[in-house]
Amino acid sequence: MEVALETNAVFVGIEYLAIFVWGLSGGLSAVRKRYDLFSILTCAWMTALGGGLVRDTLLGDLPPVGITDKGYILTCLASGLVVAVAHPEIMRLKWTMVAIDALGLGLFAVNGTAKALAFGSSGMTAVFLGMATALAGGLFRDLMVGEVPMIIRDKHLYAVPSLIGCILTVIVYKIVRAGTVGMQWEMALDVVIVAVVFVLRMVSVACNLTFPGAVDRGGGASSGERSDGERSNGAGDK
Repeated sequence: MEVALETNAVFVGIEYLAIFVWGLSGGLSAVRKRYDLFSILTCAWMTALGGGLVRDTLLGDLPPVGITDKGYILTCLASGLVVAVAHPEIMRLKWTMVAIDALGLGLFAVNGTAKALAFGSSGMTAVFLGMATALAGGLFRDLMVGEVPMIIRDKHLYAVPSLIGCILTVIVYKIVRAGTVGMQWEMALDVVIVAVVFVLRMVSVACNLTFPGAVDRGGGASSGERSDGERSNGAGDK
């Protein structure tokens, strides 16, 4: 079952490029931990295709494309082999990697959401599955190498742009199916959504924009630590 962007050769090419770059990202994480080649290839595959595995499993579209699509799998293996040899040079390509990663984030968010909708999921379910497609691979990568997941430790906007992209995809899908605009608009609007996600991510990194955290009410962490210590001391006195 195809979604709009899968019928466009340019975006299919971008998707393969994003898979390759995400594979490089997973492989680099394994290289930094001094893992062997098998582990590098495994991290590359899981980073690039782990989100699709989660999405397809939850949708019941089995077996998932992450283990059936030869093009995807060979792209992941190629990225793992490349990073095993060229990791010093790849580590210097920060902005190129960030840009292609941002494109992949938008593309996978839109594709994942659209596929869920095409399988009859509700809008809310489709948003969750779209986010899983965009984010689960990185989550698996970080768990495999024993790091705090990027969606938590990266203070720049990462999960938020993908969430916005998923919500916009649901809105576009419902507008098109309601007949408000023609089917030919779906591709164009999906492209706009990918661009929105891309711009939000890139501006966040370039301008150091972050999502707000907990409200500082004056006590801060020290207050919490002091309270914990007081509770601990009190328990010891009894």
